[in-house]
Amino acid sequence: NPVILLDEVDKIGADFRGDPASALLEVLDPNQNSTFVDRYLDLPFDLSQVLFIATANQPDPIPAPLLDRMEVTSLPGYTETEKLNIAKKYLTTKQREAHGLKKSQIKWTDQALELLIEHYTREAGVRNLEREVGHVIRGIAASIVEGDIESSKVTLKVIEDRLGPKRYERDAKVSESLPGVVNGLAYTAVGGDVLHIEALAYPGSGEIKLTGQLGEVMKESVEAAYSLVRSRAKALGIKKRVFREQDVHVHVPAGAIPKDGPSAGIAMFTALASVLLDRPVRHNVAMTGEVTLRGLALPIGGLKEKTIAALRAGVKKVLIPAGNAKDILELTEEVRNRLEIIPVRTVDEVLEHALE
Repeated sequence: NPVILLDEVDKIGADFRGDPASALLEVLDPNQNSTFVDRYLDLPFDLSQVLFIATANQPDPIPAPLLDRMEVTSLPGYTETEKLNIAKKYLTTKQREAHGLKKSQIKWTDQALELLIEHYTREAGVRNLEREVGHVIRGIAASIVEGDIESSKVTLKVIEDRLGPKRYERDAKVSESLPGVVNGLAYTAVGGDVLHIEALAYPGSGEIKLTGQLGEVMKESVEAAYSLVRSRAKALGIKKRVFREQDVHVHVPAGAIPKDGPSAGIAMFTALASVLLDRPVRHNVAMTGEVTLRGLALPIGGLKEKTIAALRAGVKKVLIPAGNAKDILELTEEVRNRLEIIPVRTVDEVLEHALE
């Protein structure tokens, strides 16, 4: 009864050499794996007592029949505090020993590790963080061997000297409250991200324009949100002639990056309602949730990653669909303590919390 680890199953693909996913279907299916036949040896094997553990960065690329036979456990990305503690307790010690330095020869400051985490890596885990820690230690080890220094204290200046200019700017919330500008939250392969959604109204004939390399699902979210705003114009206080006399442009910055998914629905609605009412959206509020034509906020996935992104960006309040209220208990204690998380059922509640 061994444990067999299948790493990165989302990377498998089919080509002229064969289809590993089809073979794994037989291996992982409890009803078939007791008589799995190895096609090379042409002998049956009993794999019914084997525990298979598979890993993947994203579940989407895994073939649906294969995913159906797996029990999925989602692990969220680390918060910055967790990364800092992992680096202090494990990564710096591991890399120092790997490069043959004594404890007295190198000392890390918390500020230097925070700089590495925020501006030199962008990931859900700590693999690249360990790599950058090793990069810094190698430079210090070389200087010690050459006799330039006897020991080093790793400060902000040492990091910038060894690794060069900052590679990533921290995800930031909108800096000021403006009409039509909303902090949306997105789920990506490297964890959560803050998605700025911008809407602009100008004289025209009632058309709506979308830019920012949006996928089909996101385009439909904008159309549904715009229809919802039009249907609720009287309740919201928007004059009907606005829809005849003004065009609306919705843009999601970082146009070179494809974006898709339904969870920006309530953010799109808020941006459109805000710009047509000319009322600013609070800059310290972020939101995630799908929207229906009845004005309901539907549940979404990736709440852990999205709330971590909101915390990292300096957001104070996060609006989530009421259907995700049960997931709040699964969030880290740091996220629950530092963010005000408000479940909402309808877009009316969203506007109540989001608009100034």
